Amino acid sequence: MGAPISPDLLLKAYALGVFPMADDRDAPDVYWVEPNKRAILPLEGFHLSRSLRKTIRSERFETSYNRAFHQILLGCAAPAPDRPGTWINRQIEEAVLRLHALGHAHSIETWLEGELVGGLYGISLGRAFFGESMFSRATDASKVAFAHLVARLRAGGFTLLDCQFQTPHLRSLGAVEISKARYSGLLDEALSATGASGAASGDFSALDALPEPPAISPPRATIVPGPTSAWRILQALTHTS
Repeated sequence: MGAPISPDLLLKAYALGVFPMADDRDAPDVYWVEPNKRAILPLEGFHLSRSLRKTIRSERFETSYNRAFHQILLGCAAPAPDRPGTWINRQIEEAVLRLHALGHAHSIETWLEGELVGGLYGISLGRAFFGESMFSRATDASKVAFAHLVARLRAGGFTLLDCQFQTPHLRSLGAVEISKARYSGLLDEALSATGASGAASGDFSALDALPEPPAISPPRATIVPGPTSAWRILQALTHTS
C-alpha cells in the first residue's frame, strides 16, 4: 500500500502488456490492468484529416518534445470538464518521472503564443510506445500533439503505438480495437531483440534528423525554444514507406 513503484517493475509490467492505474489522485495504492480489448493506432493508418493538416501547416501551434515533461504529466492528472477525476496518483507520477530521467518516458507539448495548451506523454520500450494520457486546453491542441507523436514514431522505426482503451477521439484519429492475443503478438514483435530495420529500439529523436527544405522566406519567429517544425511533422506523416 503506497509503496514506490520501481522503474524496473514498471518496465517489466509494460513488457507483459500490463499497466498501473489508481482510483483517484489521492489514492494510496495502484492496481494493474490488462484489457481484454486493446486500442492501438497502426502507425501507417493515422488519419490526417484535411483540417488537421491545415492546422499543422498554419503553425498556429508550436510543438516540442521533452521540454516540459512534468508539466504535461500534471496537466494530464488535472481535473477537466469531461474528466473530473484522474487515474494518475502520486505513486504513478513519481514512477513515471523516474522513467523519464532514464529515457523511457517522453512528452509532446503543444504551445499557443508561448502558453502550454495541450500535450501527451507515454512510455517507450523497444520499438513500442505506450501512450498514457493527453490533455487539451485549446481546440485541436491534443490532435496536433498526437500527430507530432505519430510522426516521431514513424521516423524513429517504432512498430506499435498502444492507446490502451478506445475512445471516440482516438477512433477519429485511426485507432482500432484488437484482441488481447493479437496485441500480445504485436508487443512481442516490438520488443524482440532486433526488428526488420535492424534496430533493437525505436529512436524518439530521429524526426529531428530530417532535412529542412530550402528556405523560401525568412524563418518564422518562434517563442518556444527548439520547436519541431510543421514541415518535419507533415513530411513524416505523408511519406509512404
